[in-house]
Amino acid sequence: MPSRILSIVIACYGLFCSMAVAQGNQLAPEPNASGAAVPPTNSIVTRVEQAQAQARPQAPYQEIRKYRIFPSNNSNAASEIVAEVQFRLPSSKNYSIQQRSGSTRAEEVVRHILDHEVQAASQGRHVPSSAVMEGNYDFSYVGEAKVDGQPCYVLQLNPKRKDKNLISGKAWVDSQSFLIRQLDGDLVKSPSWWIKKVHVRLNFGDVGGAWVQTATWALADVRVFGSQTLTSEVLDHRDAEVVAAKTSNRIRPRHAVVLPTYK
Repeated sequence: MPSRILSIVIACYGLFCSMAVAQGNQLAPEPNASGAAVPPTNSIVTRVEQAQAQARPQAPYQEIRKYRIFPSNNSNAASEIVAEVQFRLPSSKNYSIQQRSGSTRAEEVVRHILDHEVQAASQGRHVPSSAVMEGNYDFSYVGEAKVDGQPCYVLQLNPKRKDKNLISGKAWVDSQSFLIRQLDGDLVKSPSWWIKKVHVRLNFGDVGGAWVQTATWALADVRVFGSQTLTSEVLDHRDAEVVAAKTSNRIRPRHAVVLPTYK
């Protein structure tokens, strides 16, 4: 079962990489066909593409993440994995598993997710082929809404091709920075015959000056086995000074940093 979940979670995590904050300005509204004033969709998409292209990590960072995998009808049966992820300029990532409870295969799933992320970073793929851009999607303006208290433009995403890394759904675009705060929809193509449908929700935000993926929720309808859920969240985000100190302490073990325990 976990091996079938594996293709799901890699597809979900392949959607986006961590991004640094980029600033922008609100767009002047234009009248639509009915005369109502709405922001020009093409201008929003252009700003989104620019923000993604400029979004590169500007300094080393370290994250503590918690992953949970469980049958959707029984969250008490979840396997939990806590991982430490480190990024160093210009394009180096590594990770270590800090804690695990539950299935050993759940840990294998998380390791494959993180291996995928490390490989993408080493290739400099900070703006992946699945990014929200005109080459991948047709867009339509839906309206405006708030995410985490911040005003956003809401765009409908219509994939231009059947690709397991693209979603049919909506994107919430921060109206100031033009970075994406939330994505929600179905993978347009199943990653496996075993998977009938995958619904994902990805949240992004500013953590310690970096624009990162802060939470993931994925629901997969698996043939024979039913629904399975994957979630992740960032428990802690540490800046360059902490990472540098930890690197130095590895050279001098007597001053080793002891990580806190997360539950």
